[in-house]
Amino acid sequence: MSWLFGLNRGQPEPPPGGPAMPPPPPPPAGGSGGGGDKPKDKWSNFDPTGLERAANAAKELDKSRHAKEALELARMQEQSTQLEHQSKMKEYEAAVEQLKGDQIRIQAEERRKTLNEETKQHQARAQYQDKLARQRYEEQLRQQQILNEENLRKQEESVQKQEAMRKATIEHEMELRHKNELMRIEAEAKARGRVERENADIIREQIRLKAAEHRQTVLESIKTAGAVFGEGFRAFVSDWDKVTATVAGLTLLAVGVYSARNATAVAGRYIEARLGKPSLVRETSRFSVGEAIKHPVKTVKRLKSKPQDALEGVVLNPSLEERVRDIAIATRNTRQNNGLYRNILMYGPPGTGKTLFAKKLAVHSGMDYAIMTGGDVAPMGRDGVTAMHKVFDWANTSRRGLLLFVDEADAFLRKRATEKISEDLRATLNAFLYRTGEQSNKFMLVLASNQPEQFDWAINDRIDEIVNFALPGLEERERLVRLYFDKYVLEPATGGRQRLKLAQFDYGKKCSEIAKRTEGMSGREISKLGVAWQAAAYSSEDGVLTEAMIDARVDDAIKQHHQKMDWLRAEVEAAKSLTPPPAGAGAIAGKMGFTLPLKDAPQAQESIAAVLEVNARPESAEKRASQDLPDCADAAKEAEATGEGVAEPDSESKPGKQEKTASSPPKDGTPV
Repeated sequence: MSWLFGLNRGQPEPPPGGPAMPPPPPPPAGGSGGGGDKPKDKWSNFDPTGLERAANAAKELDKSRHAKEALELARMQEQSTQLEHQSKMKEYEAAVEQLKGDQIRIQAEERRKTLNEETKQHQARAQYQDKLARQRYEEQLRQQQILNEENLRKQEESVQKQEAMRKATIEHEMELRHKNELMRIEAEAKARGRVERENADIIREQIRLKAAEHRQTVLESIKTAGAVFGEGFRAFVSDWDKVTATVAGLTLLAVGVYSARNATAVAGRYIEARLGKPSLVRETSRFSVGEAIKHPVKTVKRLKSKPQDALEGVVLNPSLEERVRDIAIATRNTRQNNGLYRNILMYGPPGTGKTLFAKKLAVHSGMDYAIMTGGDVAPMGRDGVTAMHKVFDWANTSRRGLLLFVDEADAFLRKRATEKISEDLRATLNAFLYRTGEQSNKFMLVLASNQPEQFDWAINDRIDEIVNFALPGLEERERLVRLYFDKYVLEPATGGRQRLKLAQFDYGKKCSEIAKRTEGMSGREISKLGVAWQAAAYSSEDGVLTEAMIDARVDDAIKQHHQKMDWLRAEVEAAKSLTPPPAGAGAIAGKMGFTLPLKDAPQAQESIAAVLEVNARPESAEKRASQDLPDCADAAKEAEATGEGVAEPDSESKPGKQEKTASSPPKDGTPV
């Protein structure tokens, strides 16, 4: 509406459709321009033309049909202007309030800082005062300690002075007392000597009277005792009933003591033979009463156990497997028919399954087994004979039959004629020969050795079956690798209770590769290889056995095997260099009681030929051994028929020793 009052310089546009506004009238001639000499007031600059224009506009608006809309529009513009002024006033008031709040907050912050600063000042003042108080207290303590130390030093000096004075007083008193004692003793000695000199005759007379009285008393006592004993003996001899009763009582007492001693010894041996275990037996399947009480569940399981396959878990080549299976079947049938057992010799490299087959053979045939080691016999000395008899007495008490397995039998079953063995070991060997001279239906003897050529010929005569356990071939090694891989790797990995996992690879192909690489290794070495795989998995961080870990353990085992073979070759070469062959033709002197050609002599090198020569086949070694042994038997029969070579080589040079050995039987009565 300002243009209505002339506030705007420009002319307003006429409303559309309305009549054109007339031009403003010219200013009057006598207006403000002509009266320049009149004084000006506040209304002198007022332009009335604006009012005229406003009046004309109002008239035009009244005549216009849009008058009401224009007024309403002006009114709304005025209201919006008022609302804007009101909002600005409220914003101003809010800004004023905000300024007041900021002022209050600033004052509160200043007040808080003032309080904090005052608190810090108070704390610093309190700490300083506390520090001063502690310093004063420490100074007081230090002064008190110095004073106490000074008092203690003065007291110690006083005590030392008093102690020195007391010691000096005591020493002076002791010196005076010692002088007085010496003077007293000297006076007493002089007085005693003077009295003795004066009374010497009286003292001698008293001594003589005492001696005579004592002699008379002793003589009277002897006479009285002799008279009493004589009367008693005379009365005892004259009464024949007393003499007879005394003699009978002494005789019965002697008989009772002798009988009790022998009965106790017999009962002890009987109980020991049936309930105890001999000291030479290291392991046995028999159980005593104490073991049955201690392990009842194990005892019941053993009683209820059924015979197992003799070759379960034993991997051998087909020909040897067929042979040992026949031995197992024959042994089982022999036990069932109460027949005589056959003695077996098993020889071959270590770790080829000799001990394992002996246990399986006993379990298959339903017999008990006992394992003893030849190395335990020699340290027993003179007690070896008694221990050997106890073993066989204990074996004869088995109701199921006993398989006696002697491992490392060559340790004490050596040749008696040539080997340097002690007399105690010789007597033990004689006792062993005496107890194994005949076939028995109570026990079966199984010997295992790596050097069977060292056996005494009498031992060879007691052997009924000889089995050569050679090193496993390619097929047997593959079966062994698969067996121990399943036992030590697959079963723990699938069990779920142990910390062992197996990576993904072709297990069968890997076992075949390992079998080809482990040529010349025994079954025990392959089983240790399985244990090494398991240990490698347990030692890893995640417990996973990978193909690389298996190959690494196989490489280590092969290196160790080659190192052992190098040691064995060096030992064999050293033995050959130290013991050269005898000069002369190709014949061996009859150390075993007869003479054999060199080519027919049984040698232990045949049993370890597969170890020294890795490429040799086990079948050829077994065939060669089986061909050599009949030749030995034929040569022995020939020697017995002709009677040649029976005498020992040293018999002519040492007749006295031979007669002494033949005339003096063993101390324990064992026949040779």
